Amino acid sequence: MISISELIDLLFLNSSIEIKERAERKIKIRSRINPWSLVSREHNLREAMHEKLQLLRSITNSHALNDSSIVLDASKYIEELKQKVEILNQDLETAQTSSDQNPLPVATVETLEKGFLVNVSSDHKSCPGLLVSILEAFEELGLNVQEARVSCADNFLLQAVGENEEQAESNDAQVVKEAMVQAIKNWSGSTELE
Repeated sequence: MISISELIDLLFLNSSIEIKERAERKIKIRSRINPWSLVSREHNLREAMHEKLQLLRSITNSHALNDSSIVLDASKYIEELKQKVEILNQDLETAQTSSDQNPLPVATVETLEKGFLVNVSSDHKSCPGLLVSILEAFEELGLNVQEARVSCADNFLLQAVGENEEQAESNDAQVVKEAMVQAIKNWSGSTELE
């Protein structure tokens, strides 16, 4: 029969043999893995991370030098962009709502043999001051109004033929259209203030 002390010695011996065998297996496994390949892989990962952080730094116009500061600056930059997008979306929504409620008059310009045919139309009957703004634009361009028809029965409609004054430099249709659009915008801005 085995005594308790012998049994304890046997157990310790078996467990120490198992521990020793496990340690030897780990050593064999480690010896099969090239430690330089691990270092090289880690170096490549660090290098790739550094390149990405530098790219992030340049995109966000960050002046930070350490990695955590670059990431923090990028986070702030993203928040600023989100705020700008939100503001732009609100402005767009406001502009669409106001344009749906009060669309601006539309101007078209056609080139004629001696001048331009200008059409301005709006769905609103009442456009106080719009005719004056358009005629002032004609004057600024050096165009004489040869013929004009204005109606505001169901909606505002202006059809005018303008010719260049003799001493004025000649305009093209694009310049005339831009002047009409600007006159409409100026008129719209002045009517909103009232």
